[in-house]
Amino acid sequence: MATLSVTTAPPAWAGLRNDLIAAAVIALLGAIGYFVYPDDLAFLIRVIGLAFLVISLDLVTGYCGVATLGHAALFGVAAYAAGNAALAGITDPILMLLIGALAGTATGLMSGLLVTRFRGLPQLVLSIAFGQLVAALANKLSSITGGSDGLAGITPGPVFGIFNFDMFGRTGYVFSVVVLLITMVVLLRFARSPFALMCRAIKDDTLRTRMIGVSVYPRLVVMYCVAGAVAGIGGGLTAINTGVVGLDGVSFERSAEALIMLILGGAGNLWGALIGAILFELFHHYVSAASPFHWMILIGVLLIVVVLFFPKGLVNEVTRRFGDFRQARAAR
Repeated sequence: MATLSVTTAPPAWAGLRNDLIAAAVIALLGAIGYFVYPDDLAFLIRVIGLAFLVISLDLVTGYCGVATLGHAALFGVAAYAAGNAALAGITDPILMLLIGALAGTATGLMSGLLVTRFRGLPQLVLSIAFGQLVAALANKLSSITGGSDGLAGITPGPVFGIFNFDMFGRTGYVFSVVVLLITMVVLLRFARSPFALMCRAIKDDTLRTRMIGVSVYPRLVVMYCVAGAVAGIGGGLTAINTGVVGLDGVSFERSAEALIMLILGGAGNLWGALIGAILFELFHHYVSAASPFHWMILIGVLLIVVVLFFPKGLVNEVTRRFGDFRQARAAR
């Protein structure tokens, strides 16, 4: 008897299709931002830099369940490293990004070795302590960080020796969007890897993963290193585009803001981290301009609404409801 066989697209083709869709979405968002804010590209560059920090936080919190409120240390140390490299004569933007990524990875390794040894409240307290230690060192080591005055005079060279960074931020914006596009495509593929899936299993049930022979601690440390590299790219981009690195890059407030952005978009979803950063910064941009003295109250109200009605974050809730709608429509 003849049988019907249904063929499906090979996983490689399916992955390539997802990568192309992700690249197209980020390119579209970048184009929209360029045409909507042609005179405020510096604001968009700031959003992209912070998006790297939130995505990095999602890798350790959303994928591994690590509670941290000191994640800005990875971002800020990388910014200082890239800034000092430029002041020392290494002005190539690609090399500055690489130095930032390496500095973020090293900071992530130190933080991960300490923080991931514990769970729950001790883990959260250690992450805060690590972040505050880095912030204190950044303030005291003025010969390296500039102290409270920060590092200034950071002047990157042209991209590929051709495209100079202009005062309007056009080159910096395009450069930042391209770096974000490449990084997101790589991370989305990484998120589908067996390593990332095992990290999700560790988050869901640490005891069960230990019982099946999984080494939990080394995996969490490795993920912290990956997150450090991502945060380092964001810190390097910030140093390249702003020309200034200050103490705000390693502050507790920066870590708390990143966590708020992640909650807004949805943890455990790289798109949620990216959209959360964009939405929060846009809301902050407009509300603080309209109400300079009361914008924090409005942000607090926004967070209460999101937690009450979208407890898993906006992107996760929208995705879930869209899936439910498709299932209900298919069942008819």
